[in-house]
Formats: sequence, structure tokens, C-alpha cells
Amino acid sequence: MSQKKNLSRRQFLGSAAAAAAAFTIVPRHVLGGAGHTPPSEKVNLACIGVGGMGTNNMNMFLEIANVQVVAVCDVNKESNDYGSRNSRNWKGSPGGREPARRIVESYYAEHKPSGTYKGCAAYGDFREMLEKEKDIDAVMVATPDHAHAVTSMLAIKKGKHVYCEKPLTHDIYEARMLTEAARKAGVATQMGNWGHALEGPRLINEWIWDGAIGTVREVHAWTNRPMGWWPQGGLKRPTDTPPVPEGMDWDTWIGPAPYRPYNHCYAPHDWRGWWDFGTGSLGDMGCHIMDIPFWALNLGQPISVEASSTEVNSESGPIDRKSVV
Repeated sequence: MSQKKNLSRRQFLGSAAAAAAAFTIVPRHVLGGAGHTPPSEKVNLACIGVGGMGTNNMNMFLEIANVQVVAVCDVNKESNDYGSRNSRNWKGSPGGREPARRIVESYYAEHKPSGTYKGCAAYGDFREMLEKEKDIDAVMVATPDHAHAVTSMLAIKKGKHVYCEKPLTHDIYEARMLTEAARKAGVATQMGNWGHALEGPRLINEWIWDGAIGTVREVHAWTNRPMGWWPQGGLKRPTDTPPVPEGMDWDTWIGPAPYRPYNHCYAPHDWRGWWDFGTGSLGDMGCHIMDIPFWALNLGQPISVEASSTEVNSESGPIDRKSVV
């Protein structure tokens, strides 16, 4: 004969909770545990600008256990070496949002029991991405120099933490505005400077601080990057107007800079030598090379600066310049 049980509300709720728990047991790799970070504790990262340097940054973030790359953004759908030997990233893969998305999903798929993963969104406009992707915690910005400030500023105002490639901004005014915005928003920010993170500068610090080479009274720093990596010096604006490559949003690439027709001498790579888009050799290698003596010698602000250069024009950086600080 069946027996009727009288359960109090408290007993019923307790039994129901126990039953529900029995049906919601999930694998250890979902909740965390040894070798795993639970999804709730991961930083959801979006990568904005995934051409050469941006893709390499993204690859580094993929290897960090408590970071989840959830979206990528680039004005290029997929670069295919049109007019530039450097539209590919350092590992030889094409740059652009679709190749980046494939890299992300392939990487995460390798760590899934099913061997598949389709959780990375791809956008052509960072404004649309930041509006739609509500769960983004932080962004990595690796656009051309002229777009660093506007991209980082929007992310900061939306409460996102920002890692922005060097040079932080296109000019000093933009840097000051970003600093004020970050303080007001209370977000974490960092300028990406790979050279500062390598072993070489730290060894130089040790030599200097140990007195291994004696007292340093003068430092010479130089780079030949403009000679082989991008044209610079005496450049004149091209007059031809080739069609914008398929899959590229030229208007968004121009962004805050004065408008000019597309030309492969600007994008996807050689923008560094043009003042409207880049900051020349100082903004490229100067951030690395001059950072080392500044750090090792504990230098403060200069007392005086004397500068000279070869011919200067309003379009591009000079082929040579010299400064004595």
C-alpha cells in the first residue's frame, strides 16, 4: 500500500533544489578547476585592428587562460596583398577580420571536446561592435596611429578597459584627453610596447645599474626603418585613384583624418610615413629605442631640445632627422 507523506513547504523546496542540482551537474572544465578558468572569471576581449601587429597581439591574448576573445573588428574583410607586401601578419596569414575570426575559432576549437567553436563575432566598424556586444570587458586597439584616440576614447566612455598599441595617440592633445577620460571612467589602460617587455632592455638596465660599463654620459639612438619598411621623406600625394579593394571600408579607415581617395600607398601598410595617418619613425621605432635609455638612466623631462632634419613637408615625415636632448 502506498503511504501519503505530508511535506512542509520548506521540505518540498529543499527536495526540489536537490533534484534540480542532480540534473545541472556540468563538466569540471566548464566550472573551472585544475588547469581551467571558469567562464564567469574570464575577461571578454574584443580586438580592434587585426592586420599585422593586431593579429600578433590577438594570438598572444589567446594563450592567456583568463581571457576570452569574443569579437574581432577590422575595416578589411580580408587583405590579399593588394599593392602591399605587408598586408599579411607576421606568421604569413592574411590580415583582416575574417582571417582573425578563423584564427580565434580554430584556437578555441582545439580545446573543446567537440573540436568545434563558433563563438567569435566579426565586425567592420568598431562603433557597431561596441554598441551590440554588451558583454565586452576590454578592447585591444591596433589600428593605424590616427585612429588610436577615437577608438580608445569610445571604448573608455563605454566603461571598457583598453590596451592600445604604441604610439598611444597621433598627437599630445589626444594623449591628454585619453588620460582624463580614463581617470573619469575608472578603467584600466595600458599602452602596448613590446620592446619594453623583452629581456634585452632588462639586461641593459642591469648593466647600467651595476656600473658594468661605467658612467653613461651620452646616448645615440637611430633606426633605418623608413628606408626599407615604408616610404618616407619628400613624398607627394598620389594623383591616381585606383578602386577601393573589395571588402575594404575606406571611409571608416580614414576615420578622423581629412578625407582623400584610396591608394595602396596608404593602406593596408604604408600609412606610417604620411602625417595624416602615422607618426613616422619616431612613432614606430622611437617608442622602443628611446624608451631603453630613458628607463635605464631614470631620465626625467628634458631641460632643452635641439632638433634638425632634412626637408620637411606637410604630407610625410622627413627621411632623416636629428635631435639632441
